[in-house]
Amino acid sequence: MSAGWLRACALVMLGLFSVSALAKDKTVIVVGGGLSGLTAAYELQNKGWQVTLLEAKPTLGGRSGMATSEWIGNDKTQPVLNKYVSTFKLTTTPAPEFVRTPSYLIDGEYFTAADLATKQPATAEALKRYEKTLDELARSIEDPQNPAANSTLFALDQITVSNWLDRLSLPATARQLVNQQIRTRYDEPSRLSLLYFAQQSRVYRGVADRDLRASRLPGGSPVLAQAFAKQLKTIKTSSPVSSISQDKDGVTVKVGSVGYQADYVVLAVPLRALNKIQMTPALDAQHLGAIKGTNYGWRDQIMLKFKTPVWESKARMSGEIYSNTGLGMLWVEPALKGGANVVINLSGDNARVMQAFGDKQIVDQVLIRLHAFYPQARGSFTGYEIRRYSTDPSMGGAYLAFGPGQISKYWRLWERPLQRVAFAGEHTDALYPGTLEGALRTGQRAASQVEDLAAGKSFEPAKVVPAASAAAAGAVAAKKGNFFTNLFGGSDDKPAPAKAPAPVTPVAPAPAPAPAPTPAPAPVEAPKPATPVKAEPAKKAPVKKPAAKTEAKKAPVKATAKKPEPVKKPAVSTAAKTPVTTETKTQ
Repeated sequence: MSAGWLRACALVMLGLFSVSALAKDKTVIVVGGGLSGLTAAYELQNKGWQVTLLEAKPTLGGRSGMATSEWIGNDKTQPVLNKYVSTFKLTTTPAPEFVRTPSYLIDGEYFTAADLATKQPATAEALKRYEKTLDELARSIEDPQNPAANSTLFALDQITVSNWLDRLSLPATARQLVNQQIRTRYDEPSRLSLLYFAQQSRVYRGVADRDLRASRLPGGSPVLAQAFAKQLKTIKTSSPVSSISQDKDGVTVKVGSVGYQADYVVLAVPLRALNKIQMTPALDAQHLGAIKGTNYGWRDQIMLKFKTPVWESKARMSGEIYSNTGLGMLWVEPALKGGANVVINLSGDNARVMQAFGDKQIVDQVLIRLHAFYPQARGSFTGYEIRRYSTDPSMGGAYLAFGPGQISKYWRLWERPLQRVAFAGEHTDALYPGTLEGALRTGQRAASQVEDLAAGKSFEPAKVVPAASAAAAGAVAAKKGNFFTNLFGGSDDKPAPAKAPAPVTPVAPAPAPAPAPTPAPAPVEAPKPATPVKAEPAKKAPVKKPAAKTEAKKAPVKATAKKPEPVKKPAVSTAAKTPVTTETKTQ
């Protein structure tokens, strides 16, 4: 009897030991409390992992926008976002029709797209010509997950969007509006790779504006971040990570003098923040180059608060409004306690120039422009909030926006784990960077990769393909014309010779649904003189991505993993890169 009892106790103890050992084998640390990190933590915890989430700031949500609500796409354009909205039973309300297409504020006068066609036909026709040319550019990319598939496309990475726009010779007002759309969704056209702009335009080709702004999420993306956080057991805020050390047995993550140990790590922080974390073993030269050399879009987000609306009733000022007079991209939404809020995204070089000013000075500059058209603005103004994503040391920018030559060097570099570390964040998504949808997708991908690593799957480094030959071939293609002469409207001008970029690291395509990014909060354009008619490529969206074609949108399109069906390119929503917002941009 006693022998049987002892045997039973031994079996129980052995079982407890096995459970304990199993739990120990399933520990993970998620660094970064933006939406990508929250998603990875949530998915891994649901699969039985012991998860510790470390966030440097006192609050969660990353680069979520400050808007009191957020326009989101439908299941067709943002399937991952809608899945979580449904899972957490978050409330949404249908979007009214008038917010579902962009409009314009030109010299203080409000125009819908229909108004523009009748009252400013030359501007409307120029915008149509721009959209048509952009659609042709997008169609040249067969697979948006492999944009540099041939030497001709490869050469586009050596050209800026500005170069391309200059050749279109758009009238001054149309060029100002196009520039604003591009900088709002990506960055200044002169800082953007034409290949990246074309790739993002391909992703959103055929996506309708109304699909991108199908409903409103009251509370905005912070509400989604809070819903994730409620599900997680271990969250430590105000915990900036200083180092991550890997060895054959696991990882050690340091926060000050405190060390956390686990089997794996998910790094869900912006590239600039990653530069502040010491890695052992150190990252290779290509990863270090990407951290320092990848362009990020610049954005400051401002919310102006008014007791009552000061604009004419016709200018309902909701959805996306693009201005040619230094107000940038803006939208109006009801305040939670009455009144009205104007959310403005100040972006691109307009945001860079304004870095010399304090918050109040920036707000004064915006009010001066608003007051010029709406004299009651100052009398109704009650206060403001401002966020500077690009100068925040933990962010270093609003969202990824590849500059010339950077796709050739860094395309999909961060999709592959390095030993025990998987990466997440909007900058690691090939289809919807800079958007809420992209951030959520990368959190899911990183969680799956951690599971694969634990199961023994090896993520071998991809073979590096020399790019010099491709660059040379691209130059030859440019000389011959064909694609390029069509692209640049039959001009005989040749694109600038392409310098041989750094080697490309091909990465296996990540299975991804074709979602659409959440519209990022509307950026405001800082005062900027009218741009001369120079051709420059336009780009994606958040938002980071907009009107059917007038702007490149950031919303994901249902893209097939191998060959996405070409679709009409939708307008990009400003933001996220959404209110990455989304993400304003989400990370």
